[in-house]
Amino acid sequence: MPELKFAEAIRAAIDAEMTADENVVVMGEEIGPLGGVFTVTRGLQEKHGEHRVMDSPISENALVGWSIGAAVEGMRPIVEIMFSDFVFLALDQIVNLGAKVRFMSDGQFSVPLVIRMPGGGGTNHGPQHSQSLETLFAHVPGLVVALPSSADDAYWMMRDAVRLDDPVIFLENKNLYFRESAEVDEQGGPRGFGARVRRAGADMTVVSAGRMTGACLHAAEQLAGEGIDCEVVDLRYIWPLDTDTIATSLQKTSRLAIVHEPVEFCGWGAEVAAWAADKQFDQLDAPIARLGSLRSPIPYGTRLEDEVVPTPDRIVDFLRDAAGR
Repeated sequence: MPELKFAEAIRAAIDAEMTADENVVVMGEEIGPLGGVFTVTRGLQEKHGEHRVMDSPISENALVGWSIGAAVEGMRPIVEIMFSDFVFLALDQIVNLGAKVRFMSDGQFSVPLVIRMPGGGGTNHGPQHSQSLETLFAHVPGLVVALPSSADDAYWMMRDAVRLDDPVIFLENKNLYFRESAEVDEQGGPRGFGARVRRAGADMTVVSAGRMTGACLHAAEQLAGEGIDCEVVDLRYIWPLDTDTIATSLQKTSRLAIVHEPVEFCGWGAEVAAWAADKQFDQLDAPIARLGSLRSPIPYGTRLEDEVVPTPDRIVDFLRDAAGR
């Protein structure tokens, strides 16, 4: 199995789907010869041609509108939004058109579209290039929201996304592109849309997704030395939300902590907490704990950003308190 960096794994997945299906096309700003700002599409235009890997004008609204029309007519577009923060320019197309076509046509039309977006912090790109927007999209009926945390998952989640007949918001944390690598089983087959337990434990269930999953795993290893055994659940998808895996974990641990990169107020962790309080109350031996970013724009510079976004050290302290130690 090849060892691929996070960015390379996404590129390999796109390449594999383009090779398997001539209806898969890629479009975005500077994704052709440049290969995208983060090089994810590097080499794809040379291999598959300009008619399938297309540079677009600087107009996210037009780009997404074109891709929705192409998807309805039988193509499978993969669109790159250069930074997830720029997607606000295309929200009307995504929310009022792409997400609703299947419903409004009574299933006569589908929208097999993937919208890839580098997002999140950890790269010092400042307030307008570092937001974590997965909660926003999870709120919209008709959208699948994917948030891979590992290179292996990034590969198969992208392949699954391209094959799906509904629009997928595929959020890629920029910090992981070249820092996260893993052996990728390119023959392993689809992984489905469930969460997975990344670390087994008996004392507390820690639910996370995206970049924060790795931080929670590091924190769990540190806390294991203190006798606190955390089970880390990587959601992988914010929608559909796999509550069955969380419920199974809570049957063992009876404690729930949630860590995510989006702003804590109204973040997706609140939905997980509300579900647990409603459906798993009898399993809980302690209050549910949540940790997210402060309700602040993401500052420029590592020191300032670390005051806003959960850091490994802060996650350790948070989980220690949640475990009652």
